[in-house]
Amino acid sequence: MMDVRLRFGKEFREYDDRTCIIVIDVDNMFVGLIVDSVCEVMSIPDGEIVVPPDFDQSENKFIKGIGKTGNEVRLILDCEKLLKD
Repeated sequence: MMDVRLRFGKEFREYDDRTCIIVIDVDNMFVGLIVDSVCEVMSIPDGEIVVPPDFDQSENKFIKGIGKTGNEVRLILDCEKLLKD
């Protein structure tokens, strides 16, 4: 289990009824990511995902891509980097 808030250097927040655990599979290893909340689960076609701009690596080192859904933009985390770096 990994608290994503702490991984991003944010201060700890007590868990409540909105706190969720997202289970991911990275290299055949299941890991639980503790997040403040989940608003929606969606699939974004590969053709709608672009590589993030390379303006500041410290700011976007955990961002794998930017996905477009309708008129909205979604940041896609690089879960392997999140767990390894």
